[in-house]
Amino acid sequence: MFKYTLDNKRYHTLNYYYKNKFGIKVFKVSLNGGFSCPNLDGKVGFGGCIYCSKTGSGEFGGNKEKSLTEQFYEMRDIVNKKHIPCKYIGYFQARTNTYADIDTLKKKYEEVLSIPDVIGLNIATRCDAISDECLDYLTELNKKTLLTIELGLQTIHESTSKLINRCHTVEQFDLMVRKLRERHINVVVHIINGLPYETKEMMLDTVKHLNTLDIQGIKIHMLHIIKDTGMANLYLKEKFHVLNKEEYIDIVIKQLEILDPKIIVNRITSDPDKDTLLEPVWLTEKCQLLNDIDKEMKKRNTYQGINL
Repeated sequence: MFKYTLDNKRYHTLNYYYKNKFGIKVFKVSLNGGFSCPNLDGKVGFGGCIYCSKTGSGEFGGNKEKSLTEQFYEMRDIVNKKHIPCKYIGYFQARTNTYADIDTLKKKYEEVLSIPDVIGLNIATRCDAISDECLDYLTELNKKTLLTIELGLQTIHESTSKLINRCHTVEQFDLMVRKLRERHINVVVHIINGLPYETKEMMLDTVKHLNTLDIQGIKIHMLHIIKDTGMANLYLKEKFHVLNKEEYIDIVIKQLEILDPKIIVNRITSDPDKDTLLEPVWLTEKCQLLNDIDKEMKKRNTYQGINL
């Protein structure tokens, strides 16, 4: 059995990390803090990343018209239907969750941390949206709770980054990772497989680059094309290749094989909204996809880090 797992997984699971750290089941509760994005309002760009939905990738978060406390209890009952004994991580998911003044950030973060059984925060953001003042506040927050900053990278390749309108550089990303780690703040990185015109080798290169950084976790997503987005318009116009399930499984396994086994795999597939999904339709069968990855890794007798 692979070292960093409690079940049949052959990669370092988030469940293993939480169970070993807290000795109890931990659920992440997705929240919508009502933040904007510097890639929407003109600070660094307009229109946002072309794959991003109107909700800012917060389809399964709370209703931003409600308080964060109300959102928390509503979403808690979804993720923990049986109300088993557990603890919770407040997950600020939609858009760029450090993109506000410090007083606003403090009010939102600390409201969630005041909820019973909340033991930490995961904050999704961009590398160009964390000010020095915000870094100082996050440093203090990190001393009081389990804090994780989730940084979107998606790809290390400049041609793809320009195509998807990321509006930041790999150098900016690497610098922010270093700044966060100098303050001992945990970093999880988001990447996307299947971006237009990227080859398998390009996707593997992105993971190889992450191995050179001091990161604690990774989220691997499959590109899902959402209706009424820039990505959907590009796909309908150019019909670029969308990975099939077998291709995706093969790429993910090869990425895991070269990924440092100490890096925690927070996610290994996307979780699209069926009603807004254009392609690929196979991505809606999440449980089957996860099982297929496990079966193929067993068949190949492989595991995370084997080819380091």
